[in-house]
Amino acid sequence: MARKPYPTDLTDEQWEILSNFIPPAKTGGRPRVVDLREVLNALLYQNRTGCQWDMLPNDFPPRSTVHEYYSQWIKDGTWQKLLDALRQGLRATDSRSGEPTPSASSIDSQSI
Repeated sequence: MARKPYPTDLTDEQWEILSNFIPPAKTGGRPRVVDLREVLNALLYQNRTGCQWDMLPNDFPPRSTVHEYYSQWIKDGTWQKLLDALRQGLRATDSRSGEPTPSASSIDSQSI
């Protein structure tokens, strides 16, 4: 049975791009049984909603699995690569910029 879609779910096109940044399964161990697209969908849902790990909807992979992948991806730099790819894809499709990286920035501060 397919789960209900969430607004944060990756499109097929996004997944095709992002799946290239996910490290392959280690050799010699048990075969990977979790759907990494669903793990990434759960992480995007958690990031967008700010929900606690134990409040992830039950139709995502188990929270312990999602958190384990998140922790590993933070350590090995995969999470940053995924976010950078999403950001660049968004900027490239944004009609205001059309460039994958910002051309200028502005810093504003106030001291009290």
